Amino acid sequence: MTSPQPPGAVLCDIDGVIRHFDHREVARLETAAGLAPGTTFEVAFAEELGRRLVLGGLTRAQWTAEIAGGLGSGVPAGRAAALAAAFTGSPVRADGEVVALLRRARRRAPVLLVTNATLWLEEDLAALGLADLAEGVVNSARVGAAKPDPAIFRVAAERAGVAPEGCLFVDDSARNVAAAAGLGMTTVRFRTPLDLARALAPLLD
Repeated sequence: MTSPQPPGAVLCDIDGVIRHFDHREVARLETAAGLAPGTTFEVAFAEELGRRLVLGGLTRAQWTAEIAGGLGSGVPAGRAAALAAAFTGSPVRADGEVVALLRRARRRAPVLLVTNATLWLEEDLAALGLADLAEGVVNSARVGAAKPDPAIFRVAAERAGVAPEGCLFVDDSARNVAAAAGLGMTTVRFRTPLDLARALAPLLD
């Protein structure tokens, strides 16, 4: 029995895979304001606002102000501002197991992070101690294309120096995984670190 062919490059999502947000304080403030849990998230990533954010059209301060305004007239301005600030400043953590797997894989193949993110992503990664996790970051806010647009996957493959067919793409979104697969990439839908460990096995031996 032959071993699986190792990928030429690993393209990995950030949020939901490496980075996880703690929205417990946001939930507490929503309850105090009489809002349903998740309301602030829905406002923050409403279609048009979310698109502007991940395509580099908003600073953190601008996004925070837009969220506060979007919470509606039923929420007092001060409470809306506090909710918005709590959301955009939510604590984050990195999954140590995922980080360790990617660092091991990087010894044998390029690792690039491919993400729909913000203009301040680099600052956030540095704060988590992840500035050196990958050879590069393909950030939608910098390249002007967001997953599942095929353009961002092509940029990532080009920067990795590997044809799409030689790339392994990891994401927690089924839609993004399907888009990468459509370009010929090997893909894995991330749910737990075990999914990533299995996909990276040819690089970890």
